[in-house]
Amino acid sequence: MKGNARIIDTLNTLLAAELTAMDQYFTHSRMYEDWGFSKLYERIDHEMDDEKQHADQLIKRILFLEGVPAVGNRSALRIGNDVPAMLKNDLELEREVIVALRDAIAACEQEQDYQTREILETLLAETEEDHAYWLEKQLGLIEKIGLHNYLQSQM
Repeated sequence: MKGNARIIDTLNTLLAAELTAMDQYFTHSRMYEDWGFSKLYERIDHEMDDEKQHADQLIKRILFLEGVPAVGNRSALRIGNDVPAMLKNDLELEREVIVALRDAIAACEQEQDYQTREILETLLAETEEDHAYWLEKQLGLIEKIGLHNYLQSQM
């Protein structure tokens, strides 16, 4: 099915964001593992898998619309040098993805591509209600119980 060029471009922009998030989570998860924070490693490794699934959904939709997935596009990675910076960088990235998803959903509305909109609404819910929310909770815990106690709880 020949898709709208604007929607395909928008999906490729989202794909770049999801692939960037996947790469950033991959790096951060391995850093957590190396530092002995097994709980953070497991969660962020799981988030990496979620981002991979989001990228997979976007690629499949781009192909369905007869577009070419731009899998080589990435934004700059923001690799932190300590746990709070890593969590903050990941949250910042997720918030950017949320804005991009909302913009893409609006574009789908304008172009009357309701099926793509539905796919993006699912991605938005997962990004807002799972990824960003979890990161916000972790940063809140650091504020409430202190970094040392938080890090000890992640071993």
